[in-house]
Amino acid sequence: MEVEVKYYFSPVGWLKLSADCSGLKSIEFSEAPVNPDKSFPRNQHLIQTIGQLDEYFNKKRSDFDVVLNPDGTAFQKQVWEMLKEIPFGETTTYGELARKMGKPGAMRAIGRANGTNKIPLIIPCHRVIGSDGSLTGFGGGIAQKRWLLDHERQTKASELF
Repeated sequence: MEVEVKYYFSPVGWLKLSADCSGLKSIEFSEAPVNPDKSFPRNQHLIQTIGQLDEYFNKKRSDFDVVLNPDGTAFQKQVWEMLKEIPFGETTTYGELARKMGKPGAMRAIGRANGTNKIPLIIPCHRVIGSDGSLTGFGGGIAQKRWLLDHERQTKASELF
């Protein structure tokens, strides 16, 4: 399957988006592209993703309905589905996720699956924090994680969406 890639500039930096005909494959935090392709995306999933990211960053969207097609194991995909259930503007811990999955001893495995999430923001891994309330690792960096959490709390508080 042909994968199309587009770069998107967001308030948390450059994002490299990739999709095939089955859905969005990944969102990666990226450096600025040297020669960004400024052509309009051909892939419908990229078009939809860009539109929904615009709405999210402009406080007009609290959830996404883009078709997703990330590569991962069955366990990783189960964790990623759980992440999508974390309410907008709220956080949870690895321990809480483990309990909800019925696997209270699997906090580290859940943490690893969270860390391999290929579609951050849409699969909101940034909403998982440490049991002590600390902001734990995030592929885009802690400053970006803090920005996303603050953005969601402010959006939710303003009820603009």
